[in-house]
Amino acid sequence: MGHYFLKNFKRGMEVKRGNLSELEKRINYSFKDKNLLIEALTHSSWAHEGKNSKISNERLEFLGDSVLSLVISEYLYKNRKDLEEGSLSKYRAEIVCEPSLARCAREIELGNFLRIGKGEELTGGRERDSILADAMEAILAAVYLDGGLEAARNVILELFKDIIEEVLEGLIYRDYKTKLQEVVQSMEIGKIIYELIEEIGPDHNKTFVTQVRIGDVILGKGYGKSKKEAEQTAAMEALIKLGILK
Repeated sequence: MGHYFLKNFKRGMEVKRGNLSELEKRINYSFKDKNLLIEALTHSSWAHEGKNSKISNERLEFLGDSVLSLVISEYLYKNRKDLEEGSLSKYRAEIVCEPSLARCAREIELGNFLRIGKGEELTGGRERDSILADAMEAILAAVYLDGGLEAARNVILELFKDIIEEVLEGLIYRDYKTKLQEVVQSMEIGKIIYELIEEIGPDHNKTFVTQVRIGDVILGKGYGKSKKEAEQTAAMEALIKLGILK
């Protein structure tokens, strides 16, 4: 227990002193107030387990949700004058949803920078979509508070550039299993097999780990709070490996 506490305490100190600059490079924004960034990286489990901190990123997450929605709404309004209100709302929802946020977080390896508690660490919290998405929203709020709306707009439009393009071109698929099935059938490369390979955590808070393969070739690995969710995230990773999704 003492070893684990020391390990995580050191991780928190590294976030404060060393790794912030690396994350700033990845989002192309340098914070004037580094404490905002540290707060954005701090999951509530860190504070709950007494990791020398009373702050968490939950309030920033609340604000970041609105900042992201505003920036994407403005972008769609200005750049897609052909779309009616219903279509604008549909596209915005696809761009700002949890899978999109989690994808952006993974592209900058945000999970490596998070401060999370022991329980979340042991149950794959650094790779969980919900935690990554919340932290991504918190980062966007921190940029907004530190540098204003223009700074937040620049960061958001750069990080979400590929997702915006894919959504507007109809290339985003939320039912990844169905899309993977269609792709594999069209390529005639074999039968898809989903396998539950691990169950992490207690019965009341279990995380399922699933892999998808064709023959002996593993195409993807996914995590989820249900077996279905884990299969969907595994299928999404497979689509990325096959070049269908970026």
